[in-house]
Amino acid sequence: MLVDDSAVVRGLIRRFVDPDPGIEIVATAGNGEAAVATLKRTDDVDVIVLDIEMPVMDGLTAIPLLLEVKPDVKIVMASTLTERNADASLRAIAAGATECVAKPSSGAGLSTADDFKRELIEMIHALGGGTARVRPAGAVVAPRPTPTAAPPAPIVLKAGPVKKPEVLVVGSSTGGPQALTRFLSKIDASMTLPIFITQHMPATFTALLAKHLTRDTGRNVMEASNGQRVEANTAYLAPGNNHMLIEGTRGNAVIRLSQAPKVNFCRPSVDPMLESLIDIYGGSLLTVILTGMGSDGKNSCQKAVEAGGTVLAQDEASSVVWGMPGAVAQAGICRQILDIDALAPAVMRIVGGAAS
Repeated sequence: MLVDDSAVVRGLIRRFVDPDPGIEIVATAGNGEAAVATLKRTDDVDVIVLDIEMPVMDGLTAIPLLLEVKPDVKIVMASTLTERNADASLRAIAAGATECVAKPSSGAGLSTADDFKRELIEMIHALGGGTARVRPAGAVVAPRPTPTAAPPAPIVLKAGPVKKPEVLVVGSSTGGPQALTRFLSKIDASMTLPIFITQHMPATFTALLAKHLTRDTGRNVMEASNGQRVEANTAYLAPGNNHMLIEGTRGNAVIRLSQAPKVNFCRPSVDPMLESLIDIYGGSLLTVILTGMGSDGKNSCQKAVEAGGTVLAQDEASSVVWGMPGAVAQAGICRQILDIDALAPAVMRIVGGAAS
């Protein structure tokens, strides 16, 4: 279901998704109140693309009412890149929305619209599963055949000795803000290693996410800046639209921000961040891959393990999308694959010198 007070935006999104055979537009609404009423009489909505600022009822107010009608529906907040909307999007995620995506403004160029189209379609597919239903109300859809899928290959865990880490590395995407909050809040205050985080998120959003994480976890989380010296007991979050690289030596490392091309369709990307850390710390790395679509982080995690590092991944049951963690799990490079609430205790054991 598409919910936006702008008929132009609804038309734009419809033009984007209509050619995709895996997505059906079930209904549209012009405000939150109409969306709640529509959801009550529409059974087959998997994903709601929801605007923030709308008349009658805004998106933030509508979220708990939509989830009351259908608790398992996935809500994607679509908002333009303003600080006000970014803050509202993060509050929406805290209220139960699944993810946020940057919506092009009315004057945006084609390149911005193309990025929005790709990201939105990928997200709808990832959250909807199979055919995502986001058909005009009352349309008749033929039953869909259930595909016969090959059984997944068994996942093999990576055994062997574990080096005591000098830094903690975290990668996340779809569902990441909530997962980061739960994960970081459970890491004991005695853990003072520097933490490097890449969360796939646009510029403007990451500075606010760092503030939200600091407030909600009690840990010092900063949006990284160019030339910033790496210090203990600090978490560094890659700024939107920048790769975060770490240069220098042990005990004298600094952060460099890069506008190099996107990696795995992402900037920031986990891979360049982790690869730069391998150059400094070798195998003395502990990497945690949280919920997210795609496979960003898999290649660099493979290199980290080859260097002697350790990788943990969030399990499928607790992930919003088991793309990134699933990729490293299926590559056979994870020491453990754990529920989101079990990851922090595992980190504390490894940091404390235990094997797991």
